[in-house]
Amino acid sequence: RPEVIHCTERLMEEAALQIGIDPIAFRLSHLDDPRAQDVLRKLQDQISRWPAPTEGVGRGIAYGQYKNAMTRVAIAVDLAVTETAKIQLARAMIAADAGRIIDAEGLSAQLEGGFVQAASWALHEEVKWDRDAIQTRDWDSYPVLRFDNIPQIEVSLLDRPDEKAVGAGEASPGPTLGAIGNAVFDAVGLRMSRLPFTPSSIKDAAYG
Repeated sequence: RPEVIHCTERLMEEAALQIGIDPIAFRLSHLDDPRAQDVLRKLQDQISRWPAPTEGVGRGIAYGQYKNAMTRVAIAVDLAVTETAKIQLARAMIAADAGRIIDAEGLSAQLEGGFVQAASWALHEEVKWDRDAIQTRDWDSYPVLRFDNIPQIEVSLLDRPDEKAVGAGEASPGPTLGAIGNAVFDAVGLRMSRLPFTPSSIKDAAYG
């Protein structure tokens, strides 16, 4: 479940920070799957080409394997939290190993789509209700991610021509949630545990 990966990766980030180890190196030291390690190293190589985050911008990473048996995905996200506590996504990198690649464009699109869907969960989507009924009944009362907050997304695929192709349909949402949560902490020092990370929930975490 995506929210489980979010919680697990938040704890991984906290542990790495507590002992002063780079978060990717920390994960590498606790993984014995060479393919998982390769995905994280690919992510590390790709984000090493990014400019360092400027003041006020946070960077978070996360890793997950779909159903512990299918596509391995590592994600990095850069974002900023504005003065009004709105999260503005800047860029994202997805590194993935789905075994033998049959359709690279289709696989990339699936991973990008999963990122956008999970970013919408992370920042907006929430069903509200009161004692009488569900209040969220239309697109005005159930907000979703808009085009003005979709970041630049890069995808890097590791082809394994001698391995079977595995499922990637829902492989990226979990690590996306983890990476966004970790980036928020890097930006403003707040560990957000409950979705969505709305301006009001960020303000409550900061001042509550």
